[in-house]
Amino acid sequence: MTSASHVQPGGLPHVVPADLADVEVLAQLIADAFGDLPPSRWLVPDPEARREIFPGYFRIYVEHAMAEGVVDTTPSRAGVALWLPTGLHPPAPSPGYDARLLAATSPHTGRFRVFDAALERHHPTGTPHHHLTILAVHPGRQGQGTGTALLHAHHAALDKAGLPAYLEAASPRTRRLYLAHGYTDHGLPIHLARGPLMHPMWRNPQAGRTPTSRGHIRQEAGTAGG
Repeated sequence: MTSASHVQPGGLPHVVPADLADVEVLAQLIADAFGDLPPSRWLVPDPEARREIFPGYFRIYVEHAMAEGVVDTTPSRAGVALWLPTGLHPPAPSPGYDARLLAATSPHTGRFRVFDAALERHHPTGTPHHHLTILAVHPGRQGQGTGTALLHAHHAALDKAGLPAYLEAASPRTRRLYLAHGYTDHGLPIHLARGPLMHPMWRNPQAGRTPTSRGHIRQEAGTAGG
């Protein structure tokens, strides 16, 4: 159970900024949470290979978000949200991304590159926003409001700044969960070749909105990368 000192008055876990000491733990957390999502199975069909590849792959994203954006977690490191501020154009990949991707994902790197290109083609341009690249909750801690707490924390900052948010939902289930948190569909689904659909979604800032505990994220919600 979550200790009382780690719970907000509304019953949701506290949200705290991650630091560099958390990189390995959070990369493994994302790998565990995303291991069986449809895009994950498309990227690396073999489950054992996925378990070996994913921690190193997601470490790239955690480190990038720590350097260029916002990484929120909880005191128990039960969940994580990676946000990248984005200007008029999609954000550039992290330095050395191609070489690191090859090292982390070989011999499946080709699929990861196709995945990146598909997400980049659909990424909205022309409006500054924050991109929720990953939201993940540890499989043993899902259904306890961790994802909701992570969303509410950054949504409050975005609403205050008047900034929208963008994400790619990894499944119909996670799409429905994001709909409950103020997101709407943004264009047509992203169709991975001979694979699953992903759902681009957009949230406009909501002035005067008071977060509630409704609509808890009951499993990982977000993308397998991007």
